[in-house]
Amino acid sequence: MNAVWVVLGIPAAAAALLALVPNHAAAGRLNALASGLTFATSLTLFANRPETTHLLIIDDFNIYLVALTAFVSFTTSLFSASYIHHEVEIGRLKAANLRLYHSMYQAFSFTMLLALTANNLGLMWVAVEGATLTTVLMVSLYRTHEAIEAAWKYFILCGVGIALALFGTILVYLTAQPSMGEGMAAMTWSELLPRAHEFRPQLLNLAFVFLLIGYGTKVGLAPLHAWLPDAHAEGPTPISAVLSGLLLNVALYAVLRFKILMAANAEAIAPGRLMIAMGLSSLIFASLMLYRRRDIKRLFAYSSIEHMGIITFAFGMGGPLANFAGLLHMTMHSLTKSAIFFAVGHIAQAKGTQKIADLRGLTVTHPALGWGLILGVLAIAGLPPFGIFMSEFLVVTSTFARTSFHGLLAIPLAIGLLLAFGALILRLQGIAFGEPDGPGQPVSASLLPMYLHLALVLAAGLYLPAPLVEWFQTVARQLG
Repeated sequence: MNAVWVVLGIPAAAAALLALVPNHAAAGRLNALASGLTFATSLTLFANRPETTHLLIIDDFNIYLVALTAFVSFTTSLFSASYIHHEVEIGRLKAANLRLYHSMYQAFSFTMLLALTANNLGLMWVAVEGATLTTVLMVSLYRTHEAIEAAWKYFILCGVGIALALFGTILVYLTAQPSMGEGMAAMTWSELLPRAHEFRPQLLNLAFVFLLIGYGTKVGLAPLHAWLPDAHAEGPTPISAVLSGLLLNVALYAVLRFKILMAANAEAIAPGRLMIAMGLSSLIFASLMLYRRRDIKRLFAYSSIEHMGIITFAFGMGGPLANFAGLLHMTMHSLTKSAIFFAVGHIAQAKGTQKIADLRGLTVTHPALGWGLILGVLAIAGLPPFGIFMSEFLVVTSTFARTSFHGLLAIPLAIGLLLAFGALILRLQGIAFGEPDGPGQPVSASLLPMYLHLALVLAAGLYLPAPLVEWFQTVARQLG
């Protein structure tokens, strides 16, 4: 049996099964088990890469992203089990709502993995839309006015974005049709790429604009970001972890697939300038907004916008080094930001609030969580020896190395990074080292996922395994 079908089949079957499990504790364990099996099966793809079909593909570009997505889904499910149990104990969630939550968690994993492995443009679009619908239901889980408003905003804005992406997908089909003929071939990545040089560049250019804006809404790029802070702040924290750690990557992956298609057509516009503009504007905007956040989950939501801006900027600059840095940053951001949300989720439970002003002296009251947050913030701020320092260093140096105008872009890039660094360190001081204030209670926190992620990010800053470096280099060349 094709291993990809197994990777997709486990979360799909688990989603159906979890809809029938009434006990939230048992559902949490089953959710973690299903996620663990999905991750274990995804690793078999490295040893035995399946054949490409018209619907599914495993290639150099997506194989590591599939494994990363399955891994973060698994570790987040471990965090989710203890987090959700506490939410039920204090009465914020009712057991009746948790069948929907656990079922949609697996459905979300399924749609993300399907988007990454889809060889068909239309199937990838359907998968990304499916990811939107499943997360909308989870963002509104608390059923408060604010949660429903956040879910509605998420649905409307991302619905508009995904509609634009659909129009762009249709345009790609139309420009491929004269060369490829009608039918599946004109919608299949593996068949489109070798003949991309034959496509009409004018229509291809227009298609990419719609695709960048459409999928860019899901990436959270400014000014298309408005849904992201609300969705993070009002939804359950495990959803914040997978939104920042995974969904933003999946949406950017879709953009990069089309960027490869553009690069294969010599007469098409270079998409780099559009990506540079959106990436740099997102970085600067989010870095400034970090100073005015009063909610800790909103703070790190804007941090996600900042980092997706950095990644988009890197891919916009292009070239082997910048693309390498972008791929590394995608990986490091996924691991680090999810670890931060693991810490933030339990901290908010312990203190009974998400307001930064009421979160003080955590290293005294909850040292394991407080020091975990410190390490996460130092990592996401780009301090050595963590992996994000390496990726940001490569982005800045590869930009400085460019000639004329592109080299000057390193100045606003460095300013944005410094602004974000200052905001995060400013907030961290009071949260971690201030005088303990307000109520506090012990929580049954699952610390293993948080510290495992941070250990991996630290290890990547010190040493990258040769197979991972080789993968980054291979995909960097493909991205142009």
